[in-house]
Amino acid sequence: MSDPTASTAELQADDVAAIDELRSSYDQLRKELAKIIVGQDAVIEQLAICLFARGHALLMGVPGLAKTLLVSRLAETMSLSFNRIQFTPDLMPMDITGTEILQDDGSGRRNFEFSKGPVFANIVLADEINRAPAKTQAAMLEAMQEHRVTVAGKALHLEQPFFVLATQNPIEQEGTYPLPEAQLDRFMFMIGVDYPNRDEEIAIARTTTGAALPELTHILDGEKVIRFQDLVRRIPVPDHIFHFAVDLVRRTRPESEESPDWITPYVGWGAGPRAVQYLILGARARAALNGSYMVRQEDLIAVAEPVLRHRVIKTFTAESEGITCRSIISRLVEELSNEA
Repeated sequence: MSDPTASTAELQADDVAAIDELRSSYDQLRKELAKIIVGQDAVIEQLAICLFARGHALLMGVPGLAKTLLVSRLAETMSLSFNRIQFTPDLMPMDITGTEILQDDGSGRRNFEFSKGPVFANIVLADEINRAPAKTQAAMLEAMQEHRVTVAGKALHLEQPFFVLATQNPIEQEGTYPLPEAQLDRFMFMIGVDYPNRDEEIAIARTTTGAALPELTHILDGEKVIRFQDLVRRIPVPDHIFHFAVDLVRRTRPESEESPDWITPYVGWGAGPRAVQYLILGARARAALNGSYMVRQEDLIAVAEPVLRHRVIKTFTAESEGITCRSIISRLVEELSNEA
C-alpha cells in the first residue's frame, strides 16, 4: 500500500490543515452526541460520512431506537435547520414541498404567495417514507436528487447543505408502499440501526428517565459543512482503490464473468455504477473524518456494506436459506481482499 505521508504532496497545505480541522470537529461532534445518544457509534459515523459526501441515507430499524432523536441532535450540533416529516398514506406532494396561497396584500389586491413546506430545511427526516404513495415519494426523491422542488411549474432550489434521512419500519408492512429498487438506489447508504447491548440499555434507562436532556454545543455551521464537503472530494485515491471498488461491484452481478459461481443462485440483480461512485465518495469521507490524507483500503471496506446492502437483490433461494445481504457482501469483500 502507498506511503500515507507521500500523499500529502498531492494536497495543498490548506487542505492538510482542513483535514485536521475536520477530524477535530468530528471528535467533538461524537462527544456531544454521546451526552444523549448511548452507543450507536457506527450509525453516527455512517451518518457523518453521508453528510460530508453529499449523500442521503435510509435508516432501517425497529421503533424506539432513537433514530429521530439522533438526527435532530445531529442537526443541533451543526447549527442546521431540521424538519421531520411523518409520512402517511394521505400525505400529498404539496404537504412536503409547500404550496401557493392566495393572500391579501392590504390594499384589496390578492396575490399568490409561496408557503414553504418542511422539505426546506438543511436536514430533513422522512419518517416511515414507505407509508406514503408513489406520487409523494417521487416529490421527496426529486428534492433529494436535484436539490430543488417544482411547484406550479416553477423550480425552487433548496438551501445548502441539504441532507435527507429516511426511515423504514422493517416489522410492519400493512398499509405501506415499499420503495422500488430504482428509488432505493438514490440513497447513498442503507444504515442498519440495531438493538443496544445490555450495558448500553442500562445506560439508556439511567440517562433518559431522569432530568431533562442536556443542550448540545454548536460545533459546525452550514458554511463549514459545505467547505468540508468540497474538501472530501479532494482526498487522494490510489489507483488500486478504484480497481478494488469496481471489482467488488462487478462481482455482485450474477451475469458478469468476474462474479464467483456461488453468486448466481443467491443474487438476482447486482449493483450498478452508482455503487462504485458511492464507494469511492464514502471512502474519501471516512478517510477525512479519521484524519487520513489519502484513502486506504480499510476505508472502502468499511463503507461496502451500507453502500451495497440495498443494491444487491437476493433471490428466493437466498431468502429460503436465510442468506442475508450482509453475509453476501462480507464474503465478496473477504475473497477480493485475499486476492489483492
